Parts: sequence; structure tokens; C-alpha cells
Amino acid sequence: MFRIFKVANCITHSAQRLELLEGWHRLTTVQRFYSKKDCKTPPKSEGSECVPPDQGEFCQRKPVDCNPPGHKPLPVYNDCPSTNAMDSLPKPQCSYKEHEGQQKKSYLKVLIFGAIVLLVSVATVYKGSSHSEPVQQKSKRKIKQVSKIPSKSSEIPNEVPYLLIGGGTASFSAFRAIKSAEPDAKILVISNEDNFPHMRPPLSKELWFSPDESAVRDLKFKQWNGTERSLYYEPDDFYESCKNLMSNPKGGVAVAKGWVVTHLDVVGKKVFLEDGYEISYDKCLIATGSTPKNLDIFENAPPAVKEKVTVFREIHDFQALHHVFHNSNSLVIIGGGFLGSELACALARKGKDNLHVTQIFKEGGNMGKILPEYLSLWTTEKVKKEGVNVMPYAEVTGVKLQDDQVEINLSNGSSVLADHVVVAIGVVPNTTLAEKSELEVDPELGGYLVNTELQARSHLYIAGDCSCFYDTKLGRRRVEHHDHAVVSGRLAGENMAGASKPYWHQSMFWSDLGPEVGYEAIGIVDSTLPTVGVFAKATSKDSPGAVVAATDEGIRSETELVSAECEPHYKADPEQMKLIEKIKKEQGLHHEGEDFGKGVIFYLRDDIVVGILLWNVFNRMNIARQVLKDERKYDDLNEVAKLFNIHEE
Repeated sequence: MFRIFKVANCITHSAQRLELLEGWHRLTTVQRFYSKKDCKTPPKSEGSECVPPDQGEFCQRKPVDCNPPGHKPLPVYNDCPSTNAMDSLPKPQCSYKEHEGQQKKSYLKVLIFGAIVLLVSVATVYKGSSHSEPVQQKSKRKIKQVSKIPSKSSEIPNEVPYLLIGGGTASFSAFRAIKSAEPDAKILVISNEDNFPHMRPPLSKELWFSPDESAVRDLKFKQWNGTERSLYYEPDDFYESCKNLMSNPKGGVAVAKGWVVTHLDVVGKKVFLEDGYEISYDKCLIATGSTPKNLDIFENAPPAVKEKVTVFREIHDFQALHHVFHNSNSLVIIGGGFLGSELACALARKGKDNLHVTQIFKEGGNMGKILPEYLSLWTTEKVKKEGVNVMPYAEVTGVKLQDDQVEINLSNGSSVLADHVVVAIGVVPNTTLAEKSELEVDPELGGYLVNTELQARSHLYIAGDCSCFYDTKLGRRRVEHHDHAVVSGRLAGENMAGASKPYWHQSMFWSDLGPEVGYEAIGIVDSTLPTVGVFAKATSKDSPGAVVAATDEGIRSETELVSAECEPHYKADPEQMKLIEKIKKEQGLHHEGEDFGKGVIFYLRDDIVVGILLWNVFNRMNIARQVLKDERKYDDLNEVAKLFNIHEE
């Protein structure tokens, strides 16, 4: 620090000497940087005036004192006042509040006038549209809401002699059998649906053919013979209330609607409802039916797409689709089996004037898993004549919403637009109670495993779609048809009442593609099995009325190609071999313009008849059951066909 001070002091003295010798001087600070007291008078320098120099001499100034002056306060900085522009504006004649109030009144008058004009315009448009055709607007599908009746589980009996889980056809058939054996029996039915027991087949057939919309809303339909029926098996007053069931000395049947059983204690003979409520029983039947399958691509679709997809199965699905039907121009049916084909024909026939129906499935023809190829292809042509756009060999690969329609991309490279999509691709057995209730499920066929008496335990029975039973003739089976629900439910009910009967009665199933084409079948009916078909001319009593003949004969026998495992047991007929060669050339026995009026088709396994399909042949099911029971061989089929008397006039 001392060194710095010495250097600074030296520099200062050097500067002073230079100033004295050479005439240099320091300038004083200009006053204008400190004061603006007078903006009009320029500041004056505090230095002395320069004296004109003499000849050869420079102007001399007084030396500046380097000593700091005494303390003086800095002068105050004052800006010159500027003119205010607002002073030049004219002064208002009234207060701003008074002026604002007048302006608001003016705005209010304009708004009132505009509202009056709008109301008059709307009234005029409404009046004009009331005399024109109503415009149908596409509305959203109805949301399913299940109501619990009774609303409180405490009103449900906590102990009953007979408990039936499920409110479908199997349960109905079971409680009828129980009541026949014990007229004063007290039976409780627990159903997760909010409807009383009813039949499902008319949901895809007869209900769509009724012209009476009020009857359809009431779930009433006319059979092919014109008789009107209700979808419900019994009227509402047939059933007893849950609260009064146990106190009624005559017994009865009560249905707890909208309630879900979560699991059973098969040892303690109890069931548990979703709220934990316990119900004890003496005998129990599980008849939970099946659940419709859906495609993963629709399951994972955005909500806007799901809104336009119906998985068809229940009454609510019918009501929702019936609502959509009246607000759509195009529908797509996914599935080529019983349900999909029936729905496609029914919807196309009902909406033939203003509805475009498309059916998509991966098989080669309608009901390709059931019918022989030639009959499946012929059936497809009949479905097309009903007005259905059939697209076989196609699967859904993509789906999206486009302009309020569903765009479906297919595996064949094409795409379809539709206002709504109906999925009918089959069902899976409802076995949700199995794991927690420690019940066994068949790993291949699905369904609860039961014996020939339909027992899973000595006090627990299972019937309908969800049962996998042992057939003494055809082995372990699981059937998903209406008649099986009737037969198995009745047998389970009889055994619950003490009958101990085995399952030997062969149930049948049927399908109608409108009022003109229908068939009934029994046993194992699978298109992968070898078949023998016998057809005859159709009479005025049969549909369709066309003559079926490859040649001009009234009867012919057609045999599909026999699978490799059956060839050792197959005895070829020369005429049949010629026909088989013709099949190979023409790819499947499908002849242009050919009709199959009526006939009988035998399905073979190991050279034994295991299934029979009656095509437009009715009231012959007892004969078919007897044929299956007798285990007729292939060599006998020419004689067996005569039993069905299909050649009668």
C-alpha cells in the first residue's frame, strides 16, 4: 500500500512540474452537469477569460488551485415543466356515470330485439318442419342398466331347500321338474339378469319378422303357424316374492333378479352374494349358461368405436339392436354360424327397402362348421338372395371411426363402412365360480365336469351350456343349444328331487334362415366328419319348392370326401366314386342353379352314425334319436334313409 501511495505521489508532482514548464492546465468541471436552475440561460464557465496573446506568446490563464474547495451542497436538479395534453381536450358536459347508463340502455334494447327475432325464426322453422317428413337422427345405443329386485339382500331367504343359480332355460326346466315331483317345493332362483326366465331363439328369428312394433316392444312374437307367444315362459304373477317364499305353505318359485353369486362353499352347502350375504341350501343347481365372445380388436377399440358395436346374446342386446335398426342405413354382422346367419337374414328381410346388411366370416360358406361344403355354399346363395352382402374367407384386421361410421379393414384387403356392427361369433361357458368354489373344469371342452347324472357333488348339479357331461353313447360332450338346456335342466331337476336318472336322451338343435329354409340336427354335427346326404324333391309342404337332383332322378346320394383316418372303413360304391371325381373337378359339389329341397345328412365317425341333420324335414327327430341309439353302420344307410320317408308327396 505504501508503494502505491509513493507512485501516485510521484506522478502528481511530475504533472505539476509539467504544467508549470509547458503551460498545461487542468479544466474545471462544467457546471451544466450539476444544475439546471435556468434552462434558458446556458451555463457559464467558472474559468477566467482568455487574454489575447501578445506577439509570439500564448494565451495565459490563471493557475488552478489544486486544493479541494470547501463543502458545498449540490444544487437541486429541476426538470422544466412540460405541457399536459389532456388540458387541451374539451371538458365533458355530464358525468361519465350518466353517459354509461344511457349506453347500457341502448345495448339492452338491441339484445331484446335480437332475442325476439331469434324466437320468431325458431317458431317459423318448427312450424314448417312439423308438416314435413320427420328426420331420423342417429342416436347412441342404450346403456345396459341392471336393477336388483329385491333391492336389499336381507329380503332374500338365507336358507332354502332348492337353490338355482342362473335364470335361463335350464333353470326354468329344472324348477318345473322339481315342482312336478314336489308341488309344494320352495325354490329360489338367483339371476344376474333383470328379467324372468325366457327363451333366447326368437331374439334372432321370430321377433324380427313381426310387423307389430308394439308387440315387439312387449317381447311378443308370432310363430310360423301364426300363434302369438310371449318370450317369457311364465307371466310375472306366476312367481312368488323373495320375501314371502318361505312363509307360503304352498311353496313356489322366487327369482332374485340382478344379484350375482361370487362363490360356493360346497362342503358347508352355502353360496355367497356380491355383498357377502350367505344363503344355505339343501340342493343346488348351477346353470349359469355361457358368455358371448368378442373380437380382441373390438375389445381394445376406442370408446367411440365400442359405442357402435353390439355383442348379441340377451334381451337387452335385442332391444339395443332394434333401436339401432331404426336409426341406421348399414349394418355389419361378424360371424357365419347359427346366430350370425339368422340375424343377417332377419335384418335383411326386415330392412330390405332401406338397410344394407353385410355378413363377414372366415369360413367358406354360411354355417361352414356344421354343414357339408356343398350345402354350406348353397345356403350362402340363399342368404344372398335374402339381400345380404356375404363376404366369406375374411377376418377383421383393423377398425376405426370415420365420419360417424365404423370402418372395418379385412384380411382380404377390402374395407367396409357401417353405421353399426353386430358380433355373433359364438360363446364360452360361464365358469367364473369354478376356481374359488373348487370345482373342476374340462380343460379341452370347457364347462364344469359332471357325471351322467349331471352331478358335480352329491348335492350340487350343473346343467345347460356350462355343463360338460358324459354321454353314454357319444362320450364326453358339451352342448350350447336351447334343447340341451331344456333336456339337461329337466334331468337335473328330477335328480334333485330324488330320481337319480342318467343322461341318455339326445337333445336336438335347429336353425331357421327365415321362414323358407330350416333344419334340425341331433348328435355330433361337424363338417370335418365324413357325411352321406340323401335328398329328394320338395313338396308343397316343404321349403324351398325347387327340385333337387344332379340328374333327373327324384333321389340321389352324395358322399363327401372321406378323411384319411376313415378310409380303411370306407367301402366305395362305383356310382359314388364317379360323383366324387365330379366333386373334385367342380370344387365341392356346388352346381350353378342347383337347389336342395329337403333331405337327411348322416355324419360318420369310425364308420358309425354319430350325427344326423334333417334339412327342411320336420317331425322326424324321434327317428333320428333311434338311429343314433342303434349305432347304425354305414352299410345300412340306404335303408336307414327310407325311415325318414322324405319322398312322400
